[in-house]
Amino acid sequence: MLNVMIPKERRPGETRVAATPETVKKMVKEGFAVSVEQGAGAGAFFLDAEYEAAGAQVTRDPDWSAADVLLQVRTPPVAEAPEAPERAGAGESAALSLRPGALLISLLAPHRNLPLVRRLADGNVTSLAMELVPRITRAQGMDALSSQASIGGYKAVLIAASRLPRYLPLLMTAAGTIKPARLVVMGAGVAGLQAVATARRLGAVVEVSDVRPAVQEQVESLGGRFIELPQMEKAEATEGAGGYARQVSEEFLTRQREIVSRHVAAADAVITTALVPGKPAPRLVTAEMVGSMRPGSVVVDLAVEEGGNCELSQADREVTHGDVLVLAPSNLPATLPRDASTLYARNVLALLSSLVKEGRLTLDTADEIVAATVLTHGGKILHAGTAELLQAVPA
Repeated sequence: MLNVMIPKERRPGETRVAATPETVKKMVKEGFAVSVEQGAGAGAFFLDAEYEAAGAQVTRDPDWSAADVLLQVRTPPVAEAPEAPERAGAGESAALSLRPGALLISLLAPHRNLPLVRRLADGNVTSLAMELVPRITRAQGMDALSSQASIGGYKAVLIAASRLPRYLPLLMTAAGTIKPARLVVMGAGVAGLQAVATARRLGAVVEVSDVRPAVQEQVESLGGRFIELPQMEKAEATEGAGGYARQVSEEFLTRQREIVSRHVAAADAVITTALVPGKPAPRLVTAEMVGSMRPGSVVVDLAVEEGGNCELSQADREVTHGDVLVLAPSNLPATLPRDASTLYARNVLALLSSLVKEGRLTLDTADEIVAATVLTHGGKILHAGTAELLQAVPA
């Protein structure tokens, strides 16, 4: 019987949990023994009693070394030269206290947490990074980046609406007509498209900029207006594997900014969502562009963990530039923790279930999902991009 453990998240501000009573019940039905740290679901309003009713053992002082599988939302980073980890339960130690051969499934951000990756490999821990799940049909139910990005795009519009000094929808009143607010969404991935859908439901006029012409149809199907970039046709291949945008040249970005800046200047709010996997976020909104916006306008930058799309963004801080407010929340899914946890836990369970054959963990590195997602295994770093980054970092 596989022992699956779910710790309470240690990162400041992280309210999500990697398993819910719903997914615990399914794990128990599949034959897993599930242990949940006391209070693990409290931030998402899942009570310990609910986990117990689902068949889990709720424990105050878990022994992480007894885990065959550890499920987390975000594993805390470690220092470059850390002290020996304390006993399980303090900060980073849940993942680092795993026995050799145990499995960790989490959002790991390997390109930003190289010391953690090295420690996992040195400890012979098998780790699967949820953000590395490939965007293929068979893996849709495991795609945590998409499920969490959708929440971020939704909440970004609500934040913008709450901070604007005006309505979003067109209103016709006895006192006259109020024109609808204008939003520009930069990046038409999952977060961007959810932002378009939410803003349109609230009645705003929405324009969308993206370097991938292929997303125009999706934008327009949601009621958005696609900002065409005619100078860039056939200039560069802008769509990478899995439909993600790929990194483009600075010249390309400069031309894009020249075209989009006119739309930004006329906008009441700008929501930026553009990310390139494993790379710094492209700089799409300059200080000059922010300065051209109307007084009272708002910028919400969802790419701040990767450096930000806006030049002025500071993580989790409000920046005022002239009369424009720049916001850069780093973890919007954690502000809707119940639904975010529900979706993430289902993603994790789908991945875990795919690895279990006849009650045993089977890591088939020939499988394209496993091959893309596995980070460390057998004492080695198997993800090529991360291994290359670590070669440049002293041990």
